[in-house]
Amino acid sequence: MFANNSATPRIGVFYDGNFLLHASNYYNYIHPQRRRLSVNGLHDFISQRVAEEEGIDPKRCRVCEAHYFRGRLNASDAAQRGSQLYHDRVFDDILMSEGVHTHYLPLRNIYGRKEERGTDVWLALEVLEMALLGKIDVAVLVVADTDYVPLVRKLIAMGVRVMLISWEFEYTNDEGARIVTRTSHELLNLAHYPVLMQEVIDCGLKQNNQLIMNLFVQSVDSRQGDAESDEEYGERATGDEGERNRDLGARYTSQILSLKNGYGFIKYPNNNLFFHSLDVIGGDFSEFAPGDEVEFSIDKNDQGQDVAKQVKRLGRPADAGFEEGF
Repeated sequence: MFANNSATPRIGVFYDGNFLLHASNYYNYIHPQRRRLSVNGLHDFISQRVAEEEGIDPKRCRVCEAHYFRGRLNASDAAQRGSQLYHDRVFDDILMSEGVHTHYLPLRNIYGRKEERGTDVWLALEVLEMALLGKIDVAVLVVADTDYVPLVRKLIAMGVRVMLISWEFEYTNDEGARIVTRTSHELLNLAHYPVLMQEVIDCGLKQNNQLIMNLFVQSVDSRQGDAESDEEYGERATGDEGERNRDLGARYTSQILSLKNGYGFIKYPNNNLFFHSLDVIGGDFSEFAPGDEVEFSIDKNDQGQDVAKQVKRLGRPADAGFEEGF
């Protein structure tokens, strides 16, 4: 525990937008919670956690600075992606309502791919400026990369306490590739207050801890929840909105084409549909076999591709003419 520089420590929160989005997508699509992270809920959690670490009354602990950094498509490119411009604005409105300052750089075209460049440097410079001007006592970093180690060391030398909001998880994406997210252990070792969010969240959910429950976007039903969460992170699918909403409410039947470790494909024109083991309902993934009749709904993943959701096994035909594999 640190002696406070002021009766009310000034908290600054700094988000690596890509890292936050990646964590939010994990909880929305992979984790059983099936909801996105809430900016408001994160700020409440951070205030409470800093109060505990600093040994003060939570009522005297509030976020006074919040900054969000991310690469973003320019207006011309976004205009080619359905309602992307509108939902970018919706997300900006949400950040603004929470007092979060936004910092965007245009995505760069690197060998034919749009990639983010320079946002980590901008984030580090903003944190350092806040510290030099004496505007923050506690810097809360929602980052993962080892590149931020020099920043943390500098903050420590200046007497600014550092809280690191970290996540570590892995899963198989829609293309069957293993996705692994790790936070730099050097960052975790340096931070005064490292917070392992995956452990905190899983433990809190089991205990029905309201502070942890509030880390996720709340909704009155699943349809509304999907709409609110997509809008919150400005990540609408890029296809036709009417078609997407229609698919969300419909159920389809077909046969399992192939299965792999933890995922499979369902026969469906024009492109076969990927599904994850976590999307199985009314049974267990281990009971599935190629050729099984299944019922499912169709939704979009975060890349705007059709995927099968809420997959339910209906029965197994007598002659299943499919072999496991692609």
